[in-house]
Amino acid sequence: MSDFEDIQIFVRVAELGNLSAAGRELRHSAAVVSNRIARLEERLGVRLLNRTTRRVNLTTEGDVYYRHCLRILAEMQEAENAIANQKNTTRGPVTLTCPIAFGNKYVAPIIPKFVEKNPDVQIRLHLSDRLLDLLQDKVDLAIRIAELKESSLIVRKLAANKRMLVASPAYLKRHGIPRAPGDLLHHNCLLLRFPGSRQYQWTLHGAETEGPVTLSVSGSMDSDNSEVLTRWCLDGHGIALKSHWEVGDHIRNGQLQVVLPDYTPPAHAVYALYPENRYLPTRVRAFVDFLVSEFGGTPPWDKS
Repeated sequence: MSDFEDIQIFVRVAELGNLSAAGRELRHSAAVVSNRIARLEERLGVRLLNRTTRRVNLTTEGDVYYRHCLRILAEMQEAENAIANQKNTTRGPVTLTCPIAFGNKYVAPIIPKFVEKNPDVQIRLHLSDRLLDLLQDKVDLAIRIAELKESSLIVRKLAANKRMLVASPAYLKRHGIPRAPGDLLHHNCLLLRFPGSRQYQWTLHGAETEGPVTLSVSGSMDSDNSEVLTRWCLDGHGIALKSHWEVGDHIRNGQLQVVLPDYTPPAHAVYALYPENRYLPTRVRAFVDFLVSEFGGTPPWDKS
């Protein structure tokens, strides 16, 4: 095993904080991973990691070495991508993450179409309502439906997306229809919760003279899965803040109705995000262009 591979192993151990986890990802035993780290430490003459029974942490020297190793690996990847682009071939894996419900409903069904046109590309779809770190988790591309913060990521808008408050007719019959934003404080609000989520605060925009209203809402049930919230809402258990792509069909067939239609949450468009890279792999660029072509114009959830 080369020194370069030792560096790759060290970086993954540092990022995952666990020898066994790094070994499983890299297809090595924990003993092999431990030996390679020991070999690095012996060659450098310093301890890189502090080990406990459950976790490993970087020493001060290890942190310095880790940051330099990241730059080395990034430059090596960029060099390989540059060569691949010069060949102008669309081949290799594309790792994609997107929200569970959106991925199930709109992304997974169109992936076979892309693969049929690009048989040398493998799409690895990871569905999660949590926001992954594209660099740390080695993800090529993310689809996000959110108000984006400034970052070093490249952003391409795929589609517009309205959001709204919804509830079932049965829930509103039992508990009454909210007439003003403040009424929501007395209703069971179904919330999407995960680290970093701010859905416990709902912002609504009314008439221009009123301006936005932000409420700290609460409820008896929350989940880190948006599909669960939709199910609870359909079953009459509360009010939820939902995207049009999630509930448009349910509104049209009368299973849900819009609450406070004169007060709308900020729209969250659908975006594709990927790391800034001078030599973006052809396969990733091709898949982003494919997504733009599929969702551009009138998005599928607004066509019916």
